[in-house]
Amino acid sequence: MDVLNGLLHGFAVAMTPMNLVMCLVGTLLGTVIGVLPGLGPAATIAMLLPLTLKLDPTGAMIMLAGIYYGAKYGGSTTSILLNVPGESASIVTCLDGYQLARQGRAGAALGMSAIASFVAGTFGVVALMLVAPPLAQLSLAFSAPEYFGLMALGLAMVVLLAGESLTKALLAMFVGLWIATIGTDLFTSTSRFTFGQVSLLGGIEFVTVAIGVFAVGEVMANMEPTKAPDVLPVPKGLRNLLPTWDDIKRCRFAFLNGSIVGFIIGVLPGAGGTISSFVSYGIEKAVSKHPEKFGTGVIEGVAAPEGANNADTAGALVPLLTLGIPGGSSTAILLSALIIWGIRPGPLMMTEHPDIFWGLVASMYIGNVMLLVMNLPMVPVFAQLLRMPVYTLFPFIFGISIIGVYGSTGRMFDLGLLAGFGFLGYIMGKLKYPSAPLILGFVLGDAMERALRQSMMMYGGDFFAIFHRPISAIMLALAALVLMMPLITYFNRARVRAITEGG
Repeated sequence: MDVLNGLLHGFAVAMTPMNLVMCLVGTLLGTVIGVLPGLGPAATIAMLLPLTLKLDPTGAMIMLAGIYYGAKYGGSTTSILLNVPGESASIVTCLDGYQLARQGRAGAALGMSAIASFVAGTFGVVALMLVAPPLAQLSLAFSAPEYFGLMALGLAMVVLLAGESLTKALLAMFVGLWIATIGTDLFTSTSRFTFGQVSLLGGIEFVTVAIGVFAVGEVMANMEPTKAPDVLPVPKGLRNLLPTWDDIKRCRFAFLNGSIVGFIIGVLPGAGGTISSFVSYGIEKAVSKHPEKFGTGVIEGVAAPEGANNADTAGALVPLLTLGIPGGSSTAILLSALIIWGIRPGPLMMTEHPDIFWGLVASMYIGNVMLLVMNLPMVPVFAQLLRMPVYTLFPFIFGISIIGVYGSTGRMFDLGLLAGFGFLGYIMGKLKYPSAPLILGFVLGDAMERALRQSMMMYGGDFFAIFHRPISAIMLALAALVLMMPLITYFNRARVRAITEGG
C-alpha cells in the first residue's frame, strides 16, 4: 500500500463516527491534563488503559494518542499565565510566555502557542507518514556514546539561556546537575546526597523542582512587603487576545525551526521534548537579530519551543510504530496497549495492520485541527484568569502547585521540598541567577550520567573512545563550539574596539 492510498484508507478509518468521538475525547482529555501540572499524559494513559481493553483497538489507540499529543497543547496555559510548568518541556515556554503575560499580551502568547503547536504537529504527522522508516533506521545508530553527545549539546545551550552573566548560568546549571545526582546510584545501588532521608532514595521529582523554583519562587518575590505585587495586566481588545499578523510573520522561522528540531530529536528514543524545546529555543535565539531580548517577552520564544514540543510527539511515534521501540513513558504505555491487543509494532505494521497504522496517522491530522478549533476560542477565556485580584491569584497559584506536586508523588515530604525549592527560586531571583539553566541541568543530568557510564562500560573505562564514534564526536564538537561562542564574541568585539580606537 503506497503512501497516498494508505492515507486515504486512514481517513476512511478515522472519519467513522466512533473514531471521531474517540479522537475528540482524547484531545479534550489531553488538553485538560496539560493544564494540570504534575499529572502528565503518561499517568493518564496508564489510568485509562484498562478501560480501553474492551474497545476496538483502532479507536482506543486514536483516543490514547489524542491524550498524548493533546497534553502538549494544554501544557502552555499555566506556563504562560501562572509561570507554572506542567512538565519539563514546558519550562522554556515560561521564559518568554510569562513575560508576555506580564506585558498584557497573554492572549497573543496563548494564541501563538496554539498556532505553533498546530503547524508543528501537522508537520510532524506529514514527516511521520513520509520518512518514518529511514529515520527509524537512523535512530538505531544511536547508543550510549551518541546519547551522551546529545545531552552534552543540550547542556551547552545554557550559553543561550545565560542572560546577563554566563558565570551565574553555569553555576545554576551545576546546581541542577548536583540535584539530579541525589538518590540511589543505579549502577552501584549506593545512596548519594540523601543525608539520611529515606524519602530521598528515589531521587527528587521534576515537578517538585520546577514548580518550586518557577511558580513558588515568583509568588514569594511578589509578596515582599517592600514592593507592590506585580499585577498582570489584562489583555484588552481583540488585537491583544490573539497574535497579530506581524507576530505570525516574525515567527515564520520559529515554526520551521521547532517543527524540524522537534521531530528529529523526537525520533531518538529517550531524548524527549525537553531537549527539543531547549535546542529549538537556543537556535531561535542564536539566529535572531535581537537575541538580547529573549527572556524579556519575545513571541518567537514561545513559538519555537511550543512547536518543537508538539513535533516531538509525532517523532516519538516513529520508533514505536516502525521498530517497536518506545522513546519514553507515554510511548511505552502505548506499546503495552498494542501488545495486549496482540499487535506487535515493527516494519511490517503498515501492511499487517493498516487500519491501526494509517487510521492513527489520519486521526492525528484530524486531532490537530480539533485542538486548534478548541484552543483558539478558549484564549479569551483563559486570559480572563488575569482578572483575579492579586490576593486571590497568589493562593490560587500556591494551591495549583501543592495539588500538582502532591498529586504527582503522593508524599507530604515533597511538599517540604516544594517550599525549599521555592525559597531557592526566590534567592536566585534576588541574586539575579537565571532559573532555566538549573532546570536544564536537573532534567538532563540523570540521563547524561547514565549514558556516560554506559559508554565507559562499553569501552572498558576509556573515556576518549567516545570520540572515535562519528556522531558522538560531532555532537561533542558542536557542544564545545557553542560553549566557546561567548569567548569568540568577546574577542571579536575587543578586536573591533581596538581597531576603532586605533583609527
